[in-house]
Amino acid sequence: MNAAARLKLPPVVMPEQDPAERVYNVREVPFGFTPEMALQEAQRCLHCTNQPCVEGCPVGVRIPDFIQAIESGDYLAGIGIIKQTNLLPAVCGRVCPQEDQCQESCTVGKAHRDVGQAVQIGQLERFLADWERENHAAVIPQIQPASGKRVAVIGSGPAGLTVAGDLIKLGHAVTVFEALHMPGGVLGYGIPEFRLPKEIVYGEVAYLTRLGVEFQYNTVIGKSLTVDEVRKDYDAVFIGSGAGLPNFLGIPGESLLGVYSANEYLTRANLMHAYDENSDTPILRGKSVAVLGGGNVAMDSARTALRLGALRAMVIYRRSQEEMPARKEEYRHAVQEGVEFHFLQNPVEILGNGEGWVTGLTVQKMQLGEPDASGRRRPLPIAGQISNVSADIVVVAIGNNPNPLIPAALPSLQMNRHGGIITDENTMETSVPGVFAGGDIVLGAATVILAMGQGRKAARAIHALLTRTTETAKG
Repeated sequence: MNAAARLKLPPVVMPEQDPAERVYNVREVPFGFTPEMALQEAQRCLHCTNQPCVEGCPVGVRIPDFIQAIESGDYLAGIGIIKQTNLLPAVCGRVCPQEDQCQESCTVGKAHRDVGQAVQIGQLERFLADWERENHAAVIPQIQPASGKRVAVIGSGPAGLTVAGDLIKLGHAVTVFEALHMPGGVLGYGIPEFRLPKEIVYGEVAYLTRLGVEFQYNTVIGKSLTVDEVRKDYDAVFIGSGAGLPNFLGIPGESLLGVYSANEYLTRANLMHAYDENSDTPILRGKSVAVLGGGNVAMDSARTALRLGALRAMVIYRRSQEEMPARKEEYRHAVQEGVEFHFLQNPVEILGNGEGWVTGLTVQKMQLGEPDASGRRRPLPIAGQISNVSADIVVVAIGNNPNPLIPAALPSLQMNRHGGIITDENTMETSVPGVFAGGDIVLGAATVILAMGQGRKAARAIHALLTRTTETAKG
């Protein structure tokens, strides 16, 4: 098929659960491509010689090559190509913002002047990952001979898992220390089941275990073990402890009963299965839930509220829809499910009753001024336009700061003003020799694939360090 014919093919529409049904369950919303759908979508790829999509991928997946494998019907080869650079394809295919990365660079989308017309790279990646899992066809890469070197990875989020996977293939012994009782970091506690089933996360971790990575759970580095104790026992350390410190607005009423940080709300619902009415995990099941913020976490919180029985779920955001950072797909799903959006509204107070429980919010009407440092237009209050909104639960979803525990336990680490660890952008090494960091502890709350990209950089640098020390010892 020539390029002109490929450009005429429309994007394949992903089948999904009916919104009227899915608000009452936590099953995954998109069903995924069938083989016929995957073939049809793969045929839209132009196989460009300059491969701009690969440049747009933070981990450098050879995208045209794995799409060609789908077109040829060689799924095993396709997943093998992906796993050369990405050991979490089932996760990335579901939650990465491809529209801002590989798909934004896609020539097909540019030809149509619409990123929505780009080849659906993420969905094709998911198709291959799901095929591998469903057919028990795990691709096991070649493992280099044991180097005798040991690496400690702190945190089992996307960055930590990437470091572990890359280094185990290079022959280094890797131990991942996880503070929680289950793996995945934000993949486990932060992203709802209906967006990322936990069996997917645990399957990716099981794959790393099969490669030889050791996981130690319920181990809080900085408490259970000191950082210095870890450094003494390992030849290198990678810190990927994430951004688990929630931000609040600092407005009156945030200490009222019924106010949650999105971190707590989603952790209770996701990791601790509070969505199951038979679970022992306590969570307030309000009838009217207000979520403050406009990112993916806000979408997740509002959609979770509906699945917990809320009759009304609202997203209150101080800018307009155009400035909202949430993925378009997540916004679309939320609208389909009945989430209300109150744009250009800024909460100034959370209201409560005499018993200390939330009863609503006071919001200030806003208008947009000139762009601020983020590139989005700055929200400005409109004098005299203040109103009240009724709610019995408020979820604050305005972002997180890096986890402060490990930096506090290693005072020689250089930090930025936001509490993130400062690293060399090429090697991810910190101010402490032999200690590397990546993911949200460096970036602040960012995307899965950006964290993985930093993990890959760190793994390369750690391998180079361990190789140098081995050669020095031999010399």
